[in-house]
Amino acid sequence: MIATVFGLVRSQQVRLPRLLALGVLGLVGVIVGLAIGLGDTEDPLKAGAQLVNSFGLSLYAPVVTLVFASAALGEPVEDGTLAYLWLRPVPRWQVVVGAWLATLSAAGPLVIVSLVLAAVATGGGGSLVAGTVVSASLAVLAYSGIFCALGVFVRRPLVWGLAYILLWEGFVALAGAGAAKLAVRSYTRSILADMTDVPLRLATVSPATSVIVPVAVGLVGLVLASRRLRTMDVP
Repeated sequence: MIATVFGLVRSQQVRLPRLLALGVLGLVGVIVGLAIGLGDTEDPLKAGAQLVNSFGLSLYAPVVTLVFASAALGEPVEDGTLAYLWLRPVPRWQVVVGAWLATLSAAGPLVIVSLVLAAVATGGGGSLVAGTVVSASLAVLAYSGIFCALGVFVRRPLVWGLAYILLWEGFVALAGAGAAKLAVRSYTRSILADMTDVPLRLATVSPATSVIVPVAVGLVGLVLASRRLRTMDVP
C-alpha cells in the first residue's frame, strides 16, 4: 500500500511547470554563488555559508518542500481522491508514509542538488559542500513532516505553510535565541555553522541537538498526520 500511495502522490506532485518554477528559483542561488566565486571575495567560505543560510535554508528548502508536501495529502483531501484510498482496509500510517516518501523523493534531490551547486560555485571548499548537504537534508526531512501534516489539518495548506515560513520562521523566530529554538532553521543553520566553522546569527544549538530535533520534528509530523487521518471524515 505504501508503494501504491507513493506512486499516486508522486504522479500528482511532479509536474513540469512546478519543476521548472522551482528549478528557476534554485538557479538564482547558483547565479549568486557564481558571483561570489568569480568576484573578489576575501572569504568565499564565509560568503558561501551566508548564502546557503540566507537563501537555501531560510527560503529555498522550506518553500520547495512546502510545495511538494502540501500537495501530498492536501490535494487528495481537497479534490476528493483520498476517498479511493479509504476503500482499502489499510492502516492510515501507510498512507502518510507513502505521501511522505514521495515528498522526500521530489523535494530532496531538487533542494540538495541546487544548493550544492550554489555552494560549489562560491569556491567555499569541501566543508561548505558537506555542511550544505547535511543541513539541507535535515531541513527537507523536518519540513516534509510538518507540511504533510498541515495538508490534513487545514484547507489551503500552501497558504498556511507560506505564512509559517515567512512570518514565524522569517520574523518571530529572529527575536532571540529562545524564540529561534522553535524554528527548524535554527537547527539547520547551527549544523551548517558547526561544519564550516562560520559563525551565523542565532546558530547556537549543539551539533547533536541540531540533528536530533529536525528528525524528531519530521517524525512527530507523521504521527500527527496519521492520527488525523484515522479520525477525519473523507467525502
